[in-house]
Amino acid sequence: MAKLTPRSENYSQWYNELVVKADLAEQSAVRGCMVIKPYGYAIWEKMQRILDEKFKETGVQNAYFPLLIPKNFLSREAEHVEGFAKECAVVTHHRLMKDPEGNGVVVDPEARLEEELIIRPTSETIIWNTYKNWITSWRDLPILCNQWCNVMRWEMRTRLFLRTAEFLWQEGHTAHATSQEAQEEAIRMVNVYADFARNYMAMPVVVGHKSPNERFAGALDTLTIEAMMQDGKALQAGTSHFLGQNFAKAFDVQFANKEGALEYVWATSWGVSTRLMGALIMCHSDDNGLVLPPALAPHQVVMVPIFGSAEQLEAILAKMETLKARLAAKGISVKIDSRDNLRPGFKFAEWEMKGVPVRVAIGGRDLENGTVEVARRDTLTKESLSFEGVENYIETLLKDIQANIYKKAEDFRAANVQKVDSWDEFKEKIQNGGFLLCHWDGTKETEEKIKAETKATIRCIPEDSFICEEEGKCIYSGKPSSRRVIFAISY
Repeated sequence: MAKLTPRSENYSQWYNELVVKADLAEQSAVRGCMVIKPYGYAIWEKMQRILDEKFKETGVQNAYFPLLIPKNFLSREAEHVEGFAKECAVVTHHRLMKDPEGNGVVVDPEARLEEELIIRPTSETIIWNTYKNWITSWRDLPILCNQWCNVMRWEMRTRLFLRTAEFLWQEGHTAHATSQEAQEEAIRMVNVYADFARNYMAMPVVVGHKSPNERFAGALDTLTIEAMMQDGKALQAGTSHFLGQNFAKAFDVQFANKEGALEYVWATSWGVSTRLMGALIMCHSDDNGLVLPPALAPHQVVMVPIFGSAEQLEAILAKMETLKARLAAKGISVKIDSRDNLRPGFKFAEWEMKGVPVRVAIGGRDLENGTVEVARRDTLTKESLSFEGVENYIETLLKDIQANIYKKAEDFRAANVQKVDSWDEFKEKIQNGGFLLCHWDGTKETEEKIKAETKATIRCIPEDSFICEEEGKCIYSGKPSSRRVIFAISY
């Protein structure tokens, strides 16, 4: 199996090669869209199952809303339409016909729609038009809905998982009787994302608020989880928005309160996407391939037989089936690679590239000695152990790998966070990547000037992880500032 371009040589090329060689995804015939392959989709399915369970624990229910949105819906909330107008794919006709000149099919000019339809870039508008039919009284609230679906945002510069025209995601949309309830929901859901990132993805994240300039279009407040990738760039891994009453007013969604007076409903929306796959890859993987935390690996253990004859293979596979059953009883997912047309060395390299946390090998000598070879992907170390009771060792090892992967990412982040207090120092250090904790005067103008000159943006105003409340002066304008924010160059 061909080696990857080293991260130190070309990080972007390393990433692109890894996505393909680890069998996660590939480019499609449609520009900007991807094919998620079975192995990659299996990781996404694990993410989906875990998050879905966590959402439901908070009272959320799944629903489904239309892919197509009437164009006039997007005109109802001015800031929202401005935020997405340049990314919308528009359906104008509903029928094809044979080309009269014999060149395949063409759009039937007689089939033009009376009103164009927009392929959803996000679903606030269609959902709030629906909620108008569901809500009349305070007794109908809260509504806690989520949908798993695809969306389309017409991206010109795409990269598999990180930024594609079509991507998969979940979008939660909730309706509440009070501002406080809605804000509490937005905070609750961003913390669900943070818990998932830390405890399943083994990815340390910072929870915080977006600056007004970086908020979701139409939101009064956007909460985010921000992660640091191995090249020092930031990645927005999930967001939760307090939408206030903007969409309720746009779609006239009112309810009768306990006193019988009409009020507009308060709203949130929140989502994560297949961008999490990109985060998982870039946060942990190495020059040998993917490194998966056991909590999200499709196969937590892969077993590879090393044999010299058909009889020996049969005996080894019998041993492996016994061990597989013992591991499965502990809830550990196992794959036995019994392909007899590939050499063990090729299999080792393939599963290393695919990031399987633990590899077990059994050969002829192991049969005689009652041993197995156990290798861990995160450290690339291996040892010979007794077959009896090895399932208990592997169970503990998987927990150890999960913790080690997180600690490695956390240590990397800690080594790449710096306080910066001058503009010259900022310009120098921002090019090296990492999170810079800096004072900012709170103005949109300063934020935009910093971005124009350095490409750095305010990733968040931290709520946790970093103590940033202290008096100082803005690194750019020199005006007073009461707290530091995180600046970084981002994906």
